[in-house]
Amino acid sequence: METVDRVGPCSAKITLEKVEDVRDSKRKQIIDRAVALLRVWEGETSPGAQEITDKVTRETKTAEITRFNGLPAGPSVQESDTIIVVEGRADVLALLRAGIKNVVAVEGTSIPPSIIKLAKTKTIIAFLDGDRGGDLILKELSQVTDIKFVARAPAGREVEELTTKEITKALRNKVPASQVVGRIKRGVSESATTRASSTPKRRTRRTTQKTTAPRRTATRSKTTTRSVTRPKSGSIPKPIRELAEKIQETMTAMILDKDKKVLKEVHVAELASMLQEIEKAKTIILDGVITQRLVDIAGERGVTLIIGARTGKIVKRPVKIKIHTFNDL
Repeated sequence: METVDRVGPCSAKITLEKVEDVRDSKRKQIIDRAVALLRVWEGETSPGAQEITDKVTRETKTAEITRFNGLPAGPSVQESDTIIVVEGRADVLALLRAGIKNVVAVEGTSIPPSIIKLAKTKTIIAFLDGDRGGDLILKELSQVTDIKFVARAPAGREVEELTTKEITKALRNKVPASQVVGRIKRGVSESATTRASSTPKRRTRRTTQKTTAPRRTATRSKTTTRSVTRPKSGSIPKPIRELAEKIQETMTAMILDKDKKVLKEVHVAELASMLQEIEKAKTIILDGVITQRLVDIAGERGVTLIIGARTGKIVKRPVKIKIHTFNDL
């Protein structure tokens, strides 16, 4: 280029000052722009690890739950030929986490008309808690619908507490409804008779044993007297006892403050989730089973008294929480 001495009609002198690769210049512009965009994305747009974890957890719990005629349900209720009927919304979530989507909740002992209509065209499997509440719902279901199979959670446990493996096992071990419903109906209707007739039988045994083993009989009588006469209800205030008597056989739960005022009244299936949202809770009354999960949540929320229909398997019991059943009232 420096040998060129004329440009057009004019004399010229050309000097080469620098040789540059245009591709490197373009690459530098691209890199600078990419760095600027990445900084903006990391600072304003990119979610953190905790945010991603929280979003995944929320989506896992709620993304697939739908409504079937106002009832909590899985997304496959309409198209599936077999429907699993559970008690409450928490049970639906537990089955969704296990990958089971043909599930719907009755939300109480009163069976909704939509469930009755559904049972006429689909095979119904009742999957219920292993407590008295589950017995009541099963009895009501059998009176208004034609259920084919029954699956139950282990005794004293609720469906919402089960792991995926336990849910699968319970459904695999389902039995024909005809084998269970009759026994449940007899158990509910004859419970009072059974309790009334059990006392004379024990007296007969003690009378018979008195001649053969007086020492053992005396010890047993002492234990029986102590269990009957211990003043459990004396420490329970009268307003709380009255509320406990009011909710029996209703499958409801009440959350009270320190002044014994009712903060919330919910279905027993929603008690655990509702308790986590309420401040100043001091007393819980429920027509259901007092589970380890409920005791753990109550301990975290500062609850000091729990009264329920009966207690499940409680391994860890906080010192500050008093636990009673309706039989203690």
